[in-house]
Amino acid sequence: MRKRLGIYIHIPFCASKCSYCDFYSLSNCDYMMPDYQEALLDHIEESAHSIKNYEVDSIYFGGGTPSFYGADRLVEIFDTLKLNGNVRLDSEVTVECNPDSISLTALKLLRSEGVNRLSIGIQASDNNLLKLIGRRHNFQQAQKAFADARRAGFDNISVDLMYGLPSQSKSDWAGTLAKIVEMHPEHISCYGLKLEPGTKMYREYHGSAILPDDDEQADMYSFAADMLERYGYRQYEISNFAAPGYESRHNLKYWNMDDYMSFGPGAHSCIGNLRYSFVKDLKQYIYGVHKKISIVEEYEEIDPLERAVEYVMLGMRTSRGISEHDYRIRCQCDWRPILQVLKAFKEKGWVEQTEDRWHFTVPGFLISNTLIGIMLETQASGRIDGTPWIQDADRAAYKISLPKGEEELFTELYEQKKSEQ
Repeated sequence: MRKRLGIYIHIPFCASKCSYCDFYSLSNCDYMMPDYQEALLDHIEESAHSIKNYEVDSIYFGGGTPSFYGADRLVEIFDTLKLNGNVRLDSEVTVECNPDSISLTALKLLRSEGVNRLSIGIQASDNNLLKLIGRRHNFQQAQKAFADARRAGFDNISVDLMYGLPSQSKSDWAGTLAKIVEMHPEHISCYGLKLEPGTKMYREYHGSAILPDDDEQADMYSFAADMLERYGYRQYEISNFAAPGYESRHNLKYWNMDDYMSFGPGAHSCIGNLRYSFVKDLKQYIYGVHKKISIVEEYEEIDPLERAVEYVMLGMRTSRGISEHDYRIRCQCDWRPILQVLKAFKEKGWVEQTEDRWHFTVPGFLISNTLIGIMLETQASGRIDGTPWIQDADRAAYKISLPKGEEELFTELYEQKKSEQ
């Protein structure tokens, strides 16, 4: 029986660059789309011998803006994958869309050709906030795009949202969540704004008091986790919430350390113990594919110690967490030091144990970087030193704790916002 494989296709074109985005994408380069399409199809065909060793059960078109690239081109890529690999009939096939670059006609074409999942970048319901972060759409366009997707037959739709935006209040965030829940998507991703060096927003807002601070972002995160759970969205990863059975199969491959193969400039792959990525340069990628010149920028073989680190780091990002059984098989390390740390975390309310698996609670997710760092230090040293690390964790938890009464006020603001609609 063949192993399963996920495939990621990077579409590096955008109508314009969002102010916060540091992904490899280009605007005003539409003229290069035909050349890129030709190179991408050639690259997939050249890789057929590798793809055919697997059964492909997830395909993800990301970017950039795949919907801006055009439904016809996306369908052609999908057809090429089917011709050159064992694509399962029950594969999850996702296309990222922006509300300003998708039409009902395009959605109907994608659905009829086998795309069965959409990820729509809505980000916020406040039009002023959308304009502030460089989005090309307004919320009314987002609502229409979502309705058109339903009309086209999509019954698995994910929505991307952002919190911690400039001047965004907790009430604004509560209002966005309320409006999105009313749309009934199957999946919701909530990402806290992180200013990345080199982006327009970094230049404009780095160090500015107009941005919600860490405590305020933590409040927004906690509120979203609580509210979405009450509406039936289970948190299965730090930033992702889904109705039962609608967890993203492709994204879980990253967290579960499963095999995935990617195509396009800047795209990363992980096959067995090999990890590699391609050049972050569209012209160089196209030229390299056509001229049979290497386009690999980074290539490494992952040793057992690195796999052990990744198992903890990635596994603890998910609600499934980690287990002693998996840890011993994947890492071949002593479980006892990690178990001692987890037990200490449990006393603090940062982790829970469900059957044989350990996973973060919502308060634990809020300080997950600190807690995972402690686990990795313990893993590397093979022992647990009580005082230093527990103080670090306590300081991290104290930093994001809510002032007395603020959580209740936040809830009241949300209820008030909802009653005004």
